[in-house]
Amino acid sequence: MKKIYTLSALLFSVAVLAQIPAGYYDAATGTGYTLKTQLHNIIKDHTDQGYGGLYETYTASDKDFYYENDGTLLDMYSENPDGEDAYEYTYGSDAQDDGSGGTSEGQKFNREHIIPQSYFSSQSPMRSDAHFVVPTDKYVNAQRNNLPFGKVATANYTSTNGSKRGSNLNSGYSAGYSGTVFEPIDEFKGDIARMFFYFATRYEGQLTDFYTATEATSTQAKVMFDGTEGHTFSPTFLSILLSWNAQDPVSQREIDRNNAIYDRQDNRNPYIDHPEYVTAVWGTIAGTGVYQTIKISVYPNPVTNGQVNISTDAVLNEIQLININGQLVQDIKNPNSVNHTYTITLSGIAKGFYFIKTISADKTNTEKIIVN
Repeated sequence: MKKIYTLSALLFSVAVLAQIPAGYYDAATGTGYTLKTQLHNIIKDHTDQGYGGLYETYTASDKDFYYENDGTLLDMYSENPDGEDAYEYTYGSDAQDDGSGGTSEGQKFNREHIIPQSYFSSQSPMRSDAHFVVPTDKYVNAQRNNLPFGKVATANYTSTNGSKRGSNLNSGYSAGYSGTVFEPIDEFKGDIARMFFYFATRYEGQLTDFYTATEATSTQAKVMFDGTEGHTFSPTFLSILLSWNAQDPVSQREIDRNNAIYDRQDNRNPYIDHPEYVTAVWGTIAGTGVYQTIKISVYPNPVTNGQVNISTDAVLNEIQLININGQLVQDIKNPNSVNHTYTITLSGIAKGFYFIKTISADKTNTEKIIVN
């Protein structure tokens, strides 16, 4: 069902470390690939809890306190944000994968590697890194297999929550690839994109070896990557990931998951803590036309009267206000403009730093503002 933020969800957030540790990102001062390397140095050498330890991590990181709000397993491939889930799993039950079942949805759950194991030859600590290994239905996991993520044109398989497999649309932000892809629902596209950005950063220095490994070269796991340590992603899939990151901002669920995994692994996903790092690394330095921005003017800044003006020649489909923790606090769809200026009233917004994200077709822009 639709997101529910109740007392139990708030208590869960407090229980798993409520904020970024002081000074954690002090060394992240650069831009572009320099920033990525600085972030790598911050999050590398995490504590590997082992492949079996993932299930223990999930009992803190992947429980549903946001939709049904019942503490069941939160699976991106079966969760229905707008209605009742077709099935639910409970940790510790006999539904946990034991090598049997999984011939249809709703029988067993297991561990899904968002970056397939075949890409890094099932090596550790990648194999058990909870930042990109998530609990999912076993059958849907098998349907995705090691396919790249993309925008499905015509589906040949659809899960109960609308996740799809089929040929890539090969137009718009997904232009340049026509093979088979897997597409999650809109609710979780940003989550998955930020897992890829984490992987590219945490395992910098090993990416070239992953790309040239025999197992990786023989599978579809390779096509999302370009074999470099810096840019990391092939153009089509960088475009897809950047678009999904922009379309689906960081949620409270992601923040809580990041905190819970930090409590177990001693490292964090920096692109959840600081969403602006994504474009600082790939958007402004490595975009090369793949990720386009909208030219806008935002004023007054600082905002003093609760209103902010956005002047642009682009037609905006959506304007989002995001707080410094990456949480979406105001979302205006199909806003109206007068003489190319959009005037937005910031309702009930506390003083502080925020990001204004503007979205127009396949273009986006993010500007930092101060609310006084």
